Amino acid sequence: MIQKHYATPPEDRIPLSQKIAFGAGMLGNQMFPAALAIFMVVLVKGLGMDPMLWGILFFVPRMFDAITDPIMGFISDNTNSPWGRRRPYIFIGALIAGVFYMIMWQVYPENSQTYNFTYFLLTSIVFYLGLTIFATPYVAMGYEMSNDFHERTRLMGVAQWIGQWAWVIVPWFWVIIYDPDIFETPAAGARQLSIWVGLFCLCLAIVPALFCKTQPVDPDHLLKLTRVNFRENLGKFFRGFVDTFKNKSFLKLCIATFFVFNAFNTIAGFSFFIIVYYMNAGDAAVAGTWPAWFGSISALCTTFLVIPVITFISQRLGKRNTFLLSQAISLVGYSMFWWCFQPDNPLMMFVPLPLFAFGIGSLFTLMMSMTADVCDLDELNTGFRREGTFAAIYWWMVKFGFAIAGLLSGTILTLVGFDQNIAVQTPETLTGLRLAYILVPITGTVIAMAIMTRYDITEQRAHEIRLELEARRGERTLT
Repeated sequence: MIQKHYATPPEDRIPLSQKIAFGAGMLGNQMFPAALAIFMVVLVKGLGMDPMLWGILFFVPRMFDAITDPIMGFISDNTNSPWGRRRPYIFIGALIAGVFYMIMWQVYPENSQTYNFTYFLLTSIVFYLGLTIFATPYVAMGYEMSNDFHERTRLMGVAQWIGQWAWVIVPWFWVIIYDPDIFETPAAGARQLSIWVGLFCLCLAIVPALFCKTQPVDPDHLLKLTRVNFRENLGKFFRGFVDTFKNKSFLKLCIATFFVFNAFNTIAGFSFFIIVYYMNAGDAAVAGTWPAWFGSISALCTTFLVIPVITFISQRLGKRNTFLLSQAISLVGYSMFWWCFQPDNPLMMFVPLPLFAFGIGSLFTLMMSMTADVCDLDELNTGFRREGTFAAIYWWMVKFGFAIAGLLSGTILTLVGFDQNIAVQTPETLTGLRLAYILVPITGTVIAMAIMTRYDITEQRAHEIRLELEARRGERTLT
């Protein structure tokens, strides 16, 4: 079937300066979890924390997000302020997340494992609360910056391109933290580097609050967030939550994202363990900068190959077909790692990266654009603009997947017999790590592809939805 394409009206185009400002927020939004993934290794390798406790520290704060994210989305959707629905929360959340990122890494090996575990758990909950206050309105802001099917993808392409630099920069934190000429111990490195990371992310995350613009919303369509209306609003909150999950197109996006993102993050930290323990016999000093190069080159493949290619192809094949194509390419990359992690030839591990990067690299460029289309469908069905609610539930699914991934990571490390207190792991442990690194993401990707084969908001359908919405609002009619 030949797809019909529509030109983007001039009034729906987002100025490049606005795209860059939104992208600065994306860099902060991605830098936080990217840095966290690197720093979390220090808890095991630098502080000697039990892998199961490590998994719990991944899991519990993100389950806390299961409560706060939808609430924040509802509040953001119904806020009426001189600065708009999103910007005040983006500003406040950026401050809280940045400050508490610094605070939560002030842990010392001299303290007991119980103390460090409890301290980190409590401070990380506050950090994630700040991240929710920032990220939920921030993502919703992106959904409402344009009404155009393809301009949404171009916005997310620019934002993800900028955000991917987090994954180029952050792998070098491994090198910095473990360099004895810079820091006495990895724990000391995490304590000091976290201050600079927190400040940098804070400044980036504030940029959209100061410079990004969104389309106005009729105040009569907003609920009054007062104590008097609390019971009524609570009922509407739960009804909106249920209505959102009844949206089959959105549900497919959430479930597909959960499986791709969850599977990827379950094994993301294993690349460090495979490079150090399999390829370099457990000597982090000998491994040197190889883990950093691995992460940076993977991110550069996403930045300069995947995002431009995906943005281009999606305007010709459609978003769903582009998603299926990109995930199919990633399956080849995942499979190649069995042969390409070679102790005698470390350069081979870079060979699968251009294909491997298509999996996670294309995910949010396409999914965030498709979620914006789903928000239009929701308005058509319900009469409400609820970008915040959709952003909250979508990113709750992402965070829930990240929580499950952390728990699974610790579980897999335990099941394969990984011992953080010894340098030389058993051959069975190393084989188990390598198999998990390949089979877990392949399984998640295949499930996600099966789900997305039935996603049905095409460019034609999105155009029809917009025509109906503009006719209802009494706006101009597109041709």
